[in-house]
Amino acid sequence: MGVTLRSFSFTVLFLLVVGSTAQVSFGGKPIGLLTNGPGLPAPSEVRLPAVDAEQLIAEDEARTAAGIKGPYRFGYNHEVDLGSDNNGTWHALRNGDRLWRQSIVCPGAFSINFRFDRFVVPEGGRVFVYNDVGTFFGAFTAASASNRTSMGVSQMPGSRITVEYHEPARVAGEGHLHIDRVTHAYRDVFRYAKDLGDSGPCNINVICPEGDDWRDQIRSVAIITTGGSGFCTGTLLNNCALDSVPYFLTANHCLSPDVADWVFRFNWDSPVCDPTENGPIDQTVSGCSMLTSSTTTDMAFLQLNSIPPADYDVFYSGWDKSGTTPDSVCGIHHPSGDIKKISLSQSPITQSNIDLGTGAADCWQVTVWDAGTTEPGSSGSALFNQNKMVIGQLYGGAANCTNSVDDYYGRFDISWPLLEQYLGTCGDSLPGLGDGEPIEEPIHFDAAVTSIVGVPELVCGVGEIEPGITLKNNGDVILNSITVTYGLQSGTPYVYNWFGSLQPLQTVNVTLPAIPAPSGAQVLEVTSSAPNGNADEVILNDTWTYSFNVSNPGTQITMLLTLDNFGSDVTWNLATDTGSDLYQGGPYPDFEEGLVDTVRWCLTNGCYIFTIYDVFGDGICCEEGEGSYVILDTANTVLAESDGQYEEENQNLFCVTVVGIEEPTQELGLDVFPNPANALLTLRFSGFDRVERVSLVDATGRAVYTHGGINGRSTLAMDISALANGIYTLVAEEEGARVVRRVVVQHSTAQYSPA
Repeated sequence: MGVTLRSFSFTVLFLLVVGSTAQVSFGGKPIGLLTNGPGLPAPSEVRLPAVDAEQLIAEDEARTAAGIKGPYRFGYNHEVDLGSDNNGTWHALRNGDRLWRQSIVCPGAFSINFRFDRFVVPEGGRVFVYNDVGTFFGAFTAASASNRTSMGVSQMPGSRITVEYHEPARVAGEGHLHIDRVTHAYRDVFRYAKDLGDSGPCNINVICPEGDDWRDQIRSVAIITTGGSGFCTGTLLNNCALDSVPYFLTANHCLSPDVADWVFRFNWDSPVCDPTENGPIDQTVSGCSMLTSSTTTDMAFLQLNSIPPADYDVFYSGWDKSGTTPDSVCGIHHPSGDIKKISLSQSPITQSNIDLGTGAADCWQVTVWDAGTTEPGSSGSALFNQNKMVIGQLYGGAANCTNSVDDYYGRFDISWPLLEQYLGTCGDSLPGLGDGEPIEEPIHFDAAVTSIVGVPELVCGVGEIEPGITLKNNGDVILNSITVTYGLQSGTPYVYNWFGSLQPLQTVNVTLPAIPAPSGAQVLEVTSSAPNGNADEVILNDTWTYSFNVSNPGTQITMLLTLDNFGSDVTWNLATDTGSDLYQGGPYPDFEEGLVDTVRWCLTNGCYIFTIYDVFGDGICCEEGEGSYVILDTANTVLAESDGQYEEENQNLFCVTVVGIEEPTQELGLDVFPNPANALLTLRFSGFDRVERVSLVDATGRAVYTHGGINGRSTLAMDISALANGIYTLVAEEEGARVVRRVVVQHSTAQYSPA
């Protein structure tokens, strides 16, 4: 496994990994890397002995010459005793939290990985690992270890790393970390000294045309960090229950005493065929359980400690236990710990029993690879038959780019008695499973709605929406027509008939005609039906809903709030100039220096008071970070701003004068009295044929009262006793016209004075 950026620098790698969500990590940034973070003492540093890389490489070459395909060794393991209870540097933070840091130096190492043999992190605790150029992994939390107290951490580029543990004050003393092994990479697993492609030149990236027929199976294959210092390959397998249990097949000779702490990296694939480019390095799962193994077929069968997250988009490959000799085969693997490759053979394979140094095994013998090959690091990778089903896993062999012959795969059919209790009984073969959906009988007519777009969460100043949707053909015939029914829940349904040519498993984006959307909280519902005029065979995927709010009349105002390192100090409030609260926000996370909270309000014409508070009394600038805020209208005109230099609070008054309100026509009349009003407001209409709708809208554009179906020459009494004091907008509508009036609600006896 490794990452090569070709001509890119360490800085570019930082961009690739800082957003990682895996192994499984949960975002954030180390306090030790914050530009304006708290003043920290230098962390304690442990310097480990140098290693003899030349001697280690010579040993590896001797193993390769003997036909041993794995694990592919890249590093040397140092046994260490480093823990938060006996090593490192602790520092008390201003808010009562504690920070522990330990630096580790491996002179001359290309990368460093290690194992926590004790990983106890309480709720709120966060662990990061970073190097001297700002590349980092994390945050790791208790959830990263899947209810275990140990965890392997993947390769971090460079010869010096720092481990950081942030412990909240409320759980002081509950966290315990200990590292018992550090791996010094004497091979350039991240390919900084050379391009990606350390494996032989005949190897083929899986994105190349040779992989087109194997896209699902490619997603089931992962590279494994074994024993801290080696690489093997393995494959997720489907089971008869079709329930996405992460069963994983690899080779027995890859096993190491620390199998429970192995790290599995998925989707490390080049995005282009040639030249090889880097793929994601952060889609990893840490830890597994050993279920069964066999030396007679060189098989190891595991269960990962967690199901790979949905955004990994993994596939669970199918298998065939019949023992039928295939017509052709495919291998998908990570040769020499390189980015994922594919090998193909159209030549006959045979059965064989062979000992490659770890015991005799019953195998399938691939006599020659017609495209690609295998190398150390490919060990444990699955052999697929022409039906794309697993029939074995790589034991070893002589194949390489100069002589791509004679590879041996332990036979799945002979391993079956050990596997049946996990994979289940459902015949001689089982197709693969992708996206968590069971394999069913062929489906011909299935039109699905897979998304709604084009409608913002806050529809501001507009009385209609124009939604876009994505339609997908989940059947196996071309779809030429689909009926789409859509509308607001409990409202009028609208019908749109789509026509075109939608191939099986393809999608099409469709913009639907605009429909009215009154003020308030709304739910849009879209349903597909009648594919090619037939009944839809899968109704569960026909309907998609989307929740949003409408404020009309109104205009969108945006507040950009940049925080310092103590966001927990910060709250804010937006109110009308008469004191009615509209929006609130905060507090925010600590140690998220530079975090920008983008807040959008929908406001009507009027004046507003924005107040920001800091309970510590030091504002949001400058000792703890460069915080500030700015409030903008839709033209990006600054309405209010602050450089963050205040103490307990900062207050800003601003006014909105850009909301266009339609003037009444000469024919329509609307009298409103009394105004200001206390408990009861009377409306008298003239000139209307029929008042279709009356709305009273508050300062945020939210409808607080609606009424419809009024005779055009009548009066309406409106109870406003429960409304807050403030300025409201009254809108009376008939088809094609409306009248707008301003109303003041004032419950107190004090004289009202408009701003």
